[in-house]
Amino acid sequence: MGATPEFKRQLREALGEMSVGQTYRFRRTFTDGDVAMFCGVTGDYNPYHQDAEFARESPYGQLTIPGLLTGSMLTHIGGLLGFLATEMSFEYLAPVFVGDTISCTVTVTAKDEERRRVECDAAFVNGDGKNVLRASFAGFPGRVRLAR
Repeated sequence: MGATPEFKRQLREALGEMSVGQTYRFRRTFTDGDVAMFCGVTGDYNPYHQDAEFARESPYGQLTIPGLLTGSMLTHIGGLLGFLATEMSFEYLAPVFVGDTISCTVTVTAKDEERRRVECDAAFVNGDGKNVLRASFAGFPGRVRLAR
């Protein structure tokens, strides 16, 4: 079973709207509720995220946000691009805490028209300007739903 001609047209249009060097940005502040929901859905009950006494004695001195919760900011941008990721890579640089506002900037780094594939890098920065996460991902844009 193959994709319909209309679906293929949408993919071509979405790819055509993306260019190397183009950026997308998203910012959010993480809450206790975000952590509770994420840990509940994923089963990530790591004491660094759940046990305040343990976390106080850790090098960070407080509970930290799960790394993949921070990294999941990419899914907001990817969802607006209708992006189907085929690979992702994360490098965690510094902890993120409840109440931190993180800005994620995605930059298109490569575009392969023949394979209809796009590669991107992402930088995650906290309110103090400190880099907390670096990521890269690749895949296929589907239907851009960003405001134009």
